[in-house]
Amino acid sequence: MNIIAVDDEPLALNDLIRSLKSLYPSCEPLSFATPRAALEHASSRPVDIAFLDIEMPGMSGLELAKRLKDLHPDAHIVFVTSYEQYAIDAFALHATGYLLKPVQAAELEREMTFIYERSPQEPSKRISIRTFGGFEALVDGEPLAFKRSKTKELLALLVDRRGSGVTMREACATLWEDVPHSTSQRSYYQSLVADLRSALAAAHVEDVLVKTWNNLAIDPHAIECDSYRFLDGDPIAVNSYRGNYLPAYSWAEFSSGAFRSQPR
Repeated sequence: MNIIAVDDEPLALNDLIRSLKSLYPSCEPLSFATPRAALEHASSRPVDIAFLDIEMPGMSGLELAKRLKDLHPDAHIVFVTSYEQYAIDAFALHATGYLLKPVQAAELEREMTFIYERSPQEPSKRISIRTFGGFEALVDGEPLAFKRSKTKELLALLVDRRGSGVTMREACATLWEDVPHSTSQRSYYQSLVADLRSALAAAHVEDVLVKTWNNLAIDPHAIECDSYRFLDGDPIAVNSYRGNYLPAYSWAEFSSGAFRSQPR
């Protein structure tokens, strides 16, 4: 983890470095009093995260962020400033975060949690779900394998419900829109549930599925999901949303409207 902090105010810079070291004891963040010194370092060394003051003599933090992004496109930029009015400009640059001085430890940890999708003390969740731009379910980085494509859609529906259960009839009405409910449809749905349970069991993550009588749900706390992080205010997820929530499934349009109405 290669972290730099840039601020022309020595006290603020030292406080930030101390907080970072307290949060990540094994980390050795580097501090720079001028943007040019930071750019000189970044020209030959990797930068994963850059904490930047905005108002600095010679070069603003906004300009520095642009130059750092040219050198390291994947670097996370977190602005640290005393002025709220810069927030719009900051996020126009696709900044990862925005902290107001004096930086509070809890807020700093929140930003680091967003960047690395978990707090330093929290173990990584094995199941990762992507809903923006398409649906993908991974366990330990490997795609879940299903016998039927409709099983994948059933999982997508459960993820969309975010822990709220669906009955057999509700699921059938959603998965087979405009098709009358029938005995054969119910039988096929039971096959989908069995396939889903089998796929999760094969990956040793069957506990993510919560099944009661005539009701099926997933445990939302057991998965990492981009749309969940969006709703929780994660700036990385917010920046990654392009109006493309579960685009393959027409039933997801209702949720898509809810995402589009969220303030960004």
